[in-house]
Amino acid sequence: MSHQLTLEDVTVSYNRIPAVHHISAAFQCGSCIALLGPNGAGKTTLLKAIAGLLPIETGRIEFCGHELDGPAGRTIAYVPQREAVDWDFPVTVRGLVEMGRYPSLGKWKKFSAKDAAAVAEALEICDLADLADRQISALSGGQQQRAFLARAWAQQAHIYLLDEPFTGLDRNAAEAFAAAMRRLRDAGKLVIASHHDLKSVEALFDHILLINGEVVACGPTAEAFTKENLDRAYTVHVFSGHHHDHA
Repeated sequence: MSHQLTLEDVTVSYNRIPAVHHISAAFQCGSCIALLGPNGAGKTTLLKAIAGLLPIETGRIEFCGHELDGPAGRTIAYVPQREAVDWDFPVTVRGLVEMGRYPSLGKWKKFSAKDAAAVAEALEICDLADLADRQISALSGGQQQRAFLARAWAQQAHIYLLDEPFTGLDRNAAEAFAAAMRRLRDAGKLVIASHHDLKSVEALFDHILLINGEVVACGPTAEAFTKENLDRAYTVHVFSGHHHDHA
């Protein structure tokens, strides 16, 4: 039961309509998981539920044997889709990354050497040390995405939930982001990213969770990422009447 995230019979609803229902899966730290499924399959909903940002209607979410209930503080870092962020907010890359330390500072505590070290390490891991004093509005899309990943690293969470992190990135930016993601994995973190580009799944992720309202397939990419499973997830959907698109 070491460092494992377990979802057991998890249902999450919007306006009393289940967006995801009876999801059960288990993931070990030190892995990169692709959360796959068609639009409206409930990917964002599930990420937000794991992050404690949406209440779950049934089931339980556990990490290391402890139930996660409500926002999970330092255990989980959630990185929203890029369009959900106000990029004109006047803050430097370093300032943004420092925000990742605030949950651990608590009230009135001074920024310590340990905090500064965590920020420096995050900038390094995400290859942003040279850009630390730049305003986030002046960054490219890929740099902005890595800046948010660095803020999450500075938080020193165990679980990283990334909502469509590769959307809109060109090849170089995507490769740089993938490298940062692998560093998190190699440091023993659990990375779960919703992802829609099926062509790049095998290169980027060790495991997949394929959903369409419910679990279609879950397991190592080499075993679970099959044409049969993809066909089941992406074709049944058209006839199932789930047209409330909250993915």
